[in-house]
Amino acid sequence: MTNETANPGPLAGIRILDLTRILAGPTCTQLLGDLGADVIKVEKRGEGDDTRKWGPPYVRDADGADTTESGYYLSANRNKRSLSVDIARPEGAALVRRLAAKCDVLVENFKVGGLARYGLGYSDLSANLPGLVYCSITGFGQTGPNSGRAGYDYLAQGMGGIMSITGVPGTEPVKVGVAIADVMCGMYASTAILAALRHRDATGRGQHIDIGLVDTQVAWLVNEGVNYLTSGVVPVQRGNAHANIVPYQVFETSDGHVIIAVGNDAQYRRFCDFLQAPELAENPLFATNSARVRNREALVPMIADRLRVLTRTEILAGLEVRGVPAGPVNTIADTFAEPQVAARDMKISMPHSLAGSGSVDLIGNPLKFSATPASYRRPPPVLGEHTDEVLDEVLGLDATERSRLRDDGIV
Repeated sequence: MTNETANPGPLAGIRILDLTRILAGPTCTQLLGDLGADVIKVEKRGEGDDTRKWGPPYVRDADGADTTESGYYLSANRNKRSLSVDIARPEGAALVRRLAAKCDVLVENFKVGGLARYGLGYSDLSANLPGLVYCSITGFGQTGPNSGRAGYDYLAQGMGGIMSITGVPGTEPVKVGVAIADVMCGMYASTAILAALRHRDATGRGQHIDIGLVDTQVAWLVNEGVNYLTSGVVPVQRGNAHANIVPYQVFETSDGHVIIAVGNDAQYRRFCDFLQAPELAENPLFATNSARVRNREALVPMIADRLRVLTRTEILAGLEVRGVPAGPVNTIADTFAEPQVAARDMKISMPHSLAGSGSVDLIGNPLKFSATPASYRRPPPVLGEHTDEVLDEVLGLDATERSRLRDDGIV
């Protein structure tokens, strides 16, 4: 599902120099690419993004053998052009500086000071490129006692508090099943870049965006973080229960599990009607959400006993007609089989040169624009796929010069 002739997107005309790898940075730049930006992904010569090797699974060729492209890499790298270059070599770093002069945004996730060694830090570039928006993604940010440490999603989840409230009460702390600290950091970074571009367009001045995994992890503690700041009570593991709403959790049925998400008192009364338990609606211990939160230990077992003897279908159908939010606990296979997911184009296919089937399946962009929709123009590139194209188109280097750079081990 490519779209070479699609509406160019709201970020058409913006060029991004992407010096990121793994997930936080690539998530950010893929989103910007989906919205129409031209993203040039600079990768280490001969090695590329670390996640290319993070498999299995890998894309399989026509013979069913694994290729060099992992599913992990595919998840965050469409709508990019791959340029392979050795920035540790002075001539390689000089090429990147020349590319930066042709770009609106540079995004990087080296350790603090890592790019300055090559003359590619913000202070190195901004003097001559005052309009450049330069976004640095690190584990702990550019300042503070931990700024020099490497950061990883797992560490950010632990240090940022989310693991302490994830999992069944009384068990070991549990990380979120995907690298959510990385993903959310990439989302915050994309928002910051768009804001900085707005400022650049208004003033002509770029700026340095400093964003850390742990900072963004702390930010999306949201209600549980502010619950603590408000009360001084440290939040704890609640399994599938909610800190501030009851009943709002998973319940066992006779043939599986369902999620009950009662969001207000009117929904609760309709839920009790379904349970044929008017006494639970009328009891002042449970009549309001505040009362239910305070008395959850008494209420939840009574609800569980009533739901346990019913089937998932009975519960979901009965609550739907009453307007009470409820849903299944899907496997990922179930999720992609959902008609709603298909209707919203959340699974897409793009042609890929290494895939034996001729294409790879990817997750679609969730943003729906009425006038400038997201588009899928380029599949995740193989390492260095666009080196010649970028050097020719952006820097005007002819075939002879490109061959010399390749012979010299620069690209």
